[in-house]
Amino acid sequence: MALTNLEVVSVPVTDQDRAKSFYAEQLGFSVDMDSSFGGGMRWVMLRPPGSGTAITLVTWFDTVPAGSLKGAVLGCDDLEKTLADLEARGVSFHEDDVQEAPWGRWKTFDDPDGNSWVLQQSTPGFPG
Repeated sequence: MALTNLEVVSVPVTDQDRAKSFYAEQLGFSVDMDSSFGGGMRWVMLRPPGSGTAITLVTWFDTVPAGSLKGAVLGCDDLEKTLADLEARGVSFHEDDVQEAPWGRWKTFDDPDGNSWVLQQSTPGFPG
């Protein structure tokens, strides 16, 4: 057995249109797919720029309520520039100051449903 990568992360939301707008317009994700599938459900898949991993905005998992995703990490190579870009697009961050640890620097934010994300610039070479 050889696992090769993380392909898709399900992000539980209440309103796929509102969430799609947030991820595409405010975070700058590309929309890979938006189509219907069985039972009147809709597959909305987006991807961060340059990422191999996508997210899908899900409404159909009773055991995964909207807003229950916590601590997913989005990487960036220039935290201050990315913070400024996202704040200009209306993204609000929880902390006033950038948080720091040996592995990197970060701030956190929520999507419209309360799914919590970490925007992080990793420390080069950590853990080394």
